[in-house]
Amino acid sequence: MTPPIDLIDDIDSTNAEARRRAEAGETESQWIVARRQSAGRGRRGRDWTSDTGNLFGTLLTLTRKPPAEAAQATFVAALAVADLLDAFATPGAVSIKWPNDVLIAGAKASGILIESGVHANGALWLAIGIGVNLAHAPDGTERPATSLAAHLRSGIAYPPSIDAAATVLAEAFDLWQHRWEQFGFQPVLDAWTARTKGLDGPCVARLGHETVTGVADGVAPDGALRLRTADGSLRLISAGDVFFGEEA
Repeated sequence: MTPPIDLIDDIDSTNAEARRRAEAGETESQWIVARRQSAGRGRRGRDWTSDTGNLFGTLLTLTRKPPAEAAQATFVAALAVADLLDAFATPGAVSIKWPNDVLIAGAKASGILIESGVHANGALWLAIGIGVNLAHAPDGTERPATSLAAHLRSGIAYPPSIDAAATVLAEAFDLWQHRWEQFGFQPVLDAWTARTKGLDGPCVARLGHETVTGVADGVAPDGALRLRTADGSLRLISAGDVFFGEEA
């Protein structure tokens, strides 16, 4: 059953609210969606521009999976966002960039940030934060950004409302989460791989302490990026800023 959606007009951050609820003892899965955020955050502490008309939501859920396995939720989230955008965007325009950037026509249209902690009952709580550029794209970003409104399919005049988009997202996430829980990670990874470009071409990974250059060689069974360097050695990249193709 799809978790309920709590739609809030104004909030600092949906991820921060999910954390507060988890630390207060909340055990029921739920979506926290805001029309406006005053302190949205992206990966590595970056600010997330929160223009009115875009979707800002966080799924708070508990799991008994170990942390390394629970991190696979980022692939589930990417597939759910891709399904949401696919329902309204020009056919064939939506793709995924490792690990969880969802693109429209090659430009970033969403961001995913997962935070976690230990719940009072011993389970791991996950705050799966998702931002989707429905109506607007931010200016001055490191990489090209776009919005769904700029790529609507024929016959659709406007992007969905926040309420409608949140419902589609929640249902898509529930579908992929169910497959993950019932059949394991491989079906999720297969579907994710089918949508992801750049996994067999030039690649640069900017890690915290080094930059690794080479050729992408697909992904490992856990979703880590396989990067083959010039000397033939294989590096497994689990996190970092990664550039593919012409960006590399």
